[in-house]
Amino acid sequence: MAFRKWVTWLLIVSLMLPLIKTTVQAADSRTITLYLEGEQLAADVPPFIIPKVNVTMVPLRIISEGLGASVAWVQAARTVTITRGDTVIRMTGGQEQAYVNDIPVSLDASVRMIQGRTMVPIRFVSEQLGLKVTWNQAERTISLSDGDTSVPVPAPVPATPVPVPAPQLPVSTPEMRGVWISTVYNLDWPTASSYGKPEVQKKEYIKLLDELQSAGINTVFVQVRPAADSFYPSKLVPWSKYAAGAQGRDPGYDPLAFIIEETHRRGMAFHAWFNPFRASPDAKLENLASGHVAKRYPQWIVNSGGKLYINPGVPEARQHIIDVITEVAQQYDVDGIHLDDYFYPSSGKFADELAYRAYNPAKFTTIVEWRRDNINSFIRDLGTAVKRVNPGVEFGVSPFGVWRNASVDPTGSNTKAGVTAYDSMHADVRTWIRQGWIDYVMPQLYWSMANTAVRYDTLADWWAGEVKGTGVDLYIGHSPYKLGTPEVGWQSPQEIINQLVYNRKHPEIKGDVFFSAKDLRRNPLGVLDALRLYYE
Repeated sequence: MAFRKWVTWLLIVSLMLPLIKTTVQAADSRTITLYLEGEQLAADVPPFIIPKVNVTMVPLRIISEGLGASVAWVQAARTVTITRGDTVIRMTGGQEQAYVNDIPVSLDASVRMIQGRTMVPIRFVSEQLGLKVTWNQAERTISLSDGDTSVPVPAPVPATPVPVPAPQLPVSTPEMRGVWISTVYNLDWPTASSYGKPEVQKKEYIKLLDELQSAGINTVFVQVRPAADSFYPSKLVPWSKYAAGAQGRDPGYDPLAFIIEETHRRGMAFHAWFNPFRASPDAKLENLASGHVAKRYPQWIVNSGGKLYINPGVPEARQHIIDVITEVAQQYDVDGIHLDDYFYPSSGKFADELAYRAYNPAKFTTIVEWRRDNINSFIRDLGTAVKRVNPGVEFGVSPFGVWRNASVDPTGSNTKAGVTAYDSMHADVRTWIRQGWIDYVMPQLYWSMANTAVRYDTLADWWAGEVKGTGVDLYIGHSPYKLGTPEVGWQSPQEIINQLVYNRKHPEIKGDVFFSAKDLRRNPLGVLDALRLYYE
């Protein structure tokens, strides 16, 4: 009997071998080359194939320079418009149909962002523009030819319309107009009264987007990891207590899936916002779920100022956070992965001397150099991991607004900030930009133009200079929450408007983001009305 089973398994394996061989051969990593009428087309980002749908994506630049089409890319709306002759194609990231001369046409894959480049499906675009497309599997080449241009191009076959509205943002306003949506302490969404009520939470989010979009907002940064937990079903971290009232408690639905779908349905962009190293806003272990990192790996945790942090100096701890973030990048249709400035705490004692001695292969002679290297390694490795699982997603960071004061470093800003990203939080943002580890940077410039110690315009100038020529996009974080406070310069909503106007001096500044949603919604000094008028 055992012999017969052994023979049966041997036969199954022998039959499967050809299939296994075919699968291995299919995983061809050779670069795809494109030709138009026999001439090779240069691509600054290599074309790639989306395996599940077998669609080849190419840089938008090939469409404009190689095929002679005019193109317009609206980053905030994630929409590209391609025009050649009498044909106009419009595609929006995340949508399953394009519009060809205003007729909806089904798509297997839509526009994506890869390494800061806009990528489009070459066969779909080429055929809609009247080109013949030939794929050579053996040589991995795509050949495009005009063919007989006297023959009219057939009209596209209309797809069954789906209830997804076209993006509401005009092409003439491509800048990002974003807002942070905080979930920690239920600051922006959801409310504590909605715990255990999925439909109530959904209605709250819909109302929130209604109000924000009516004011001109086109991008949201939603906090999905407020305290080493999650707003989605995760295999690595427990449910957030801000989703259902107690950490580890299932809210009864997948909040992240819903809010992404609702955001994209409106043509808005969605960035998943992570607090990387904050483990808990307090040190009450009894309130944490059994699967929380502070209970599973207490050796990774540092209590600083009554708050729990994951120690960035422990390589396994950094990798754990990377795994958590890539779980979202791989499983959800997010437009961006976004980090805030929670690296090392900006003040107080941080007891990491043991980790410094245990994990210092580079032999840094000072602990501050070692700490900066820990954060640099984290940003570099996270960016690589995110792009590996989802090449089209953007990766960006929102650091503290002052990198270094010029009094400490002549290349820093002409400011007198008491805290700086480099010296206080050990975040060397300049290196991240110059190394190309991030797609965008969003400094939190939470000062007015009247603040003589730390002027808004001084910092806007400095950051614009930092990203110039690097390919890294610059968005500015603004602080409407300060309006009406005694701090200098915040007695009128015109301060925010003046900052937006000033940003237009710098082509490097691609948009503005406001902290946070609740502060726009309460409309301090009429700022929401002022924004609505400004964006019109």
